[in-house]
Amino acid sequence: MRENDRLDEISHRIIGAAIEVHRHLGPGLLESAYQSCLAFELKQLGLKVEEQKPLPVVYKQVKLDCGYRLDMVVEGEIIVEIKAIEKLLAIHDAQLLSYLRLTKKRVGLLMNFHVPVLKNGLKRIVNEFPDSEWEKRQAQAE
Repeated sequence: MRENDRLDEISHRIIGAAIEVHRHLGPGLLESAYQSCLAFELKQLGLKVEEQKPLPVVYKQVKLDCGYRLDMVVEGEIIVEIKAIEKLLAIHDAQLLSYLRLTKKRVGLLMNFHVPVLKNGLKRIVNEFPDSEWEKRQAQAE
C-alpha cells in the first residue's frame, strides 16, 4: 500500500471514530473527555494511540522542553489536535502545522467537538514539505 493511501485510510478511521464519539457525547464537554473517548474508540479499532505526547523543540542541536504536548498521535504518523471551542481560527491551523513541521510528520487532523455536526469541525492539515524542502523554498522566495 502506498504511503499516501495508508495515511488516508488511517485518517478515515480516525474521523469515523471521532464521529462515533460526537454522536454519543454531543458538544459541550471538555477536550479531555473527547480525547479519552476517542483514544478508547481508536484502540478498539486496533490502532496504536499515544496521548499527551511531549514535543520538545530542538534549537541549535539542543533539545528544549518547552511544555508542548501533542493531544494524540495515531499509528506514529497522524497528529490529532482536539478542540472544544466556539470556532476554529487560523491560529489553530498554524499550531497543528507547526507540530507537523517539528515532528516531520505529514498529516494532522484538527477536530473541534463544540459543533452540532462534527464534519463542520474537522480539518485535515498536510505538511507537504519536509524542513529542508521548506527552507529551500523560503530561501528562493527571499
